Amino acid sequence: MKKLALHWQILLGMVAGVLFALIMTNFSWGADFVSDWIKPFGNIFINALKLIAVPLILASLIKGISDLKDISKLSKMGTRTIATYIITTVIAVTIGLVMVNLIGPGRTISEETRSDLIASYEGDASVRISDAQKQKDAGPLQALEDLVPSNIFGAASDNGNMLQVIFFAIFFGLGLILIPEKTAKPVKDFFDGFNEVILKLIDLIMLTAPYGVFALLAALVVESPSTDLFAALAMYALTVLIGLALMIGVYILLVWVFTKNKPSFFINGIAPAQLLAFSTSSSAATLPVTMERVEEHMGVHKEVTSFVLPIGATINMDGTSLYQAVAAVFIAQAFGMDLTIGAQLGIIMTATLASIGSAAVPGAGMVMLVIVLAQAGIPEAGLALIFAVDRPLDMCRTTVNVTGDAAVSLMVAKSVDMMGPPNVKEWDDDYHPEAETISQTEKV
Repeated sequence: MKKLALHWQILLGMVAGVLFALIMTNFSWGADFVSDWIKPFGNIFINALKLIAVPLILASLIKGISDLKDISKLSKMGTRTIATYIITTVIAVTIGLVMVNLIGPGRTISEETRSDLIASYEGDASVRISDAQKQKDAGPLQALEDLVPSNIFGAASDNGNMLQVIFFAIFFGLGLILIPEKTAKPVKDFFDGFNEVILKLIDLIMLTAPYGVFALLAALVVESPSTDLFAALAMYALTVLIGLALMIGVYILLVWVFTKNKPSFFINGIAPAQLLAFSTSSSAATLPVTMERVEEHMGVHKEVTSFVLPIGATINMDGTSLYQAVAAVFIAQAFGMDLTIGAQLGIIMTATLASIGSAAVPGAGMVMLVIVLAQAGIPEAGLALIFAVDRPLDMCRTTVNVTGDAAVSLMVAKSVDMMGPPNVKEWDDDYHPEAETISQTEKV
């Protein structure tokens, strides 16, 4: 296993997990065995990644901003980052609407299947509708108010408050820039060292990644709903998957055009983070690995990764916004509704804004979908139609979210001239002269 690249190790773990679960389902005790003795290891793996998400953002963002030494550079990078994220999100929603209108998956659902799906998942749907209603009842500036934490320790205690942590880190980093360099040096040195420790912890956690994804995939398979429901939603799932695949193609094209790097460079660089995103369904949990891959394996400077990627993990949800567009029109088609061009343009705007407000945790996109449905006048109860396949599709759209974050960081880095050659750091940092010789030979 050690001789294989990390993404191949993770892929083998995923395949082994699925096969193991399929074997276990043939035994009456198999599902309970996987849930009781296998799934906990997957949860431990996710918890370990989430454990270092907030410390990583604090350390890397403060370090990255203080290293800029110039507020104008921060302003330039921030403007380009937000603008690029918004553009890619609009592209994603547009792709989703085009695909769902061309394929028309909702027209294939029979009245009987629709009734069965709603009956099976109406309880889950009501919970999401209730959560979304709380957000709708908030004032127009509630999102701005929520951005500023009243207590940084309280904000850092919950990964759902990632934007508040980012705000504090940016604010703190600005303070370091504005005070004399001699006074700031001890604080900067602390965060430099703190950041290196967190990066080393990421390397150690990733040693267990193949086993973690084995447990996660095994649990997913044994807990899946009946195959009959999946069959009824196959066209919908296929539409979402085609749209997500096209969006990854857009990222590869953008990286190729703007950075002149070959598609294989980008794909090989981000593959482990993609597979981890697929397994965990969480951009936040995958963030440490995404930062490590983009910085060490694609040559993006730390100043860029520490600023662009934490923000992207929170506000850039291209896969989620694409899925929301497809789901909204699919539900409308299932209920026999014809959405006007104006209504679909409204979906583009609402899905873009909703994806920005979507938390970087599993299932958050479902809550934001309720807002999209309400804006388009589509019955929120239709949410129950798509619950059966939401978990596997959540895995796929999280993969796209993470890929988008990496692509934008490369584009922003190129635009501000902060890209260099890859600089891979092995987990143990042992010096192997033969490895260096091989590396030099490969470069020649």
